[in-house]
Amino acid sequence: QDRLADAPASVMRYSSARMLLSGSRRALSAMSSHKVPAPPMVYIAGEEMTAYAMKLIREKWVEPYFDTTQWEYYDLSCKSRDDTEDQVLRDAVAAGARIGAIFKEPTITPTAVQQKELGLKKAWGSPNGLMRRGWNGITISRDTIHIDGMELGFKKPVLFERHAVGGEYGAGWKKVGKGRLVTKFYPEDKYGEAVTVDERMLEDDLNVAVVYHNPYDNIADLSHHFFKRCLAQEVTPYVVTKKTVFKWQESFWEIMKDVFDKHYKADFVKAGLLARCGNELPHLISDAATMQIIRWTEGGFGMAAHNYDGDMLTDEVAQVHRSPGFITSNLIGKRDDGVPIAEFEASHGTVADLWHDHLAGKETSLNPLGMAEALIGAMRHAADLDTTNKAFVYNYTNLLRSAMHRTMVYGQGTRDLCGPEGFTTEQFVDKVAWRLERYLKMGEAEAEERRTAPVRPSRKLRRNYAVDEEAIAEMFRQYDSDQNGTIDLAEFTDMVVKLGVAPTTTVAKSKSGD
Repeated sequence: QDRLADAPASVMRYSSARMLLSGSRRALSAMSSHKVPAPPMVYIAGEEMTAYAMKLIREKWVEPYFDTTQWEYYDLSCKSRDDTEDQVLRDAVAAGARIGAIFKEPTITPTAVQQKELGLKKAWGSPNGLMRRGWNGITISRDTIHIDGMELGFKKPVLFERHAVGGEYGAGWKKVGKGRLVTKFYPEDKYGEAVTVDERMLEDDLNVAVVYHNPYDNIADLSHHFFKRCLAQEVTPYVVTKKTVFKWQESFWEIMKDVFDKHYKADFVKAGLLARCGNELPHLISDAATMQIIRWTEGGFGMAAHNYDGDMLTDEVAQVHRSPGFITSNLIGKRDDGVPIAEFEASHGTVADLWHDHLAGKETSLNPLGMAEALIGAMRHAADLDTTNKAFVYNYTNLLRSAMHRTMVYGQGTRDLCGPEGFTTEQFVDKVAWRLERYLKMGEAEAEERRTAPVRPSRKLRRNYAVDEEAIAEMFRQYDSDQNGTIDLAEFTDMVVKLGVAPTTTVAKSKSGD
């Protein structure tokens, strides 16, 4: 069955092989010979508000210009996964490995409560693990999104590589009591001679034993990807670990430094990107990285970290920059033959609260920036793999980005940027569609007047703004020591030192250990 009345018209009935395009869609494409064939791509559909917004975007931003019959659609809604016993997920992963370019809408990983509400056979797990394994995941690239003419959190780009596999997410664990705990490794043959990894006595009546590993075969690939991107974006790279305490993380640093020194150091030194680091690849302990992300609002840096640290630190980057909707999330892997696989998605969820408002007939104002950037990335990667219409795809995506950004800067954005007078979900999509059509006709020479000063949207406009302003006022009074209603330099210095966010001198840094 078709899954929802609001489901994308192009996401059709599921077969064991793939989601097929409908007859009406094929007829439309046949009548639209002027459209440019879009290169092959896997489109993974989700649900709720983000699926509705992407339906509008495809209809008004993409389909007027592209014949997308080479796109393969897979419905990863909870109902589709339930109806197919998750075969749809396995087929989507196989298609992604075969084609290499994937766009994914936000999806739901159902809780036990949602399982009951939706009438599912089971609470299906997150699809991410199977995707990362099936696409030989190397890294998840999460970067700040910047809008020309608008000041957000970081002024310059911040790049992040999160190791895509290993760590706590795949941990095995068990509650145990007093006794001897032994962890053993069997080389190659699990029944061969064992190597004891760890042995310890447990004295407590209640313990939780946890086992996980970090696979490092792909760290060299992660390193090349990271350093190439940092060099292209002219940002300083930092490797983040807790290797001073977690000794097993030393190999992560060693591999990355070896790749850097052999292949990239000279270029970074020449570009002046290591001047503040003694012309060496800098290492940051993960604790320090959490503080530097808050301090370094100028941006212009990149970080690479293990899976869990990367997950946590990129959430912090998102909040400093503005919200998860303003950073990218791209899974980078590769096929066995070396062809790069890249999956692009937004860093946020399905926005269930706005979906419920939409179903109730209320106005909504969803900012689709993160999803649109993901779609642009997927289309460009698809064009890199199949270059038949690469020039048009690149020109189109450049102009789409310009149309979207300028619409926001001209005060026609959604309410998270423009306040109560901002556009609704549908109005914003329509306005960008209008501007995109003009830009495609006129090219880069579009003569709209630019604003002379950058727009600075208030953070109070965010939907999830929940700052306790009374507590803020109390903090202000605490550091306004003379209670004159202002904080002078001495009071400000005292405040940032107490909060632990004061910049430190080079001497202080050299004396502090990892």
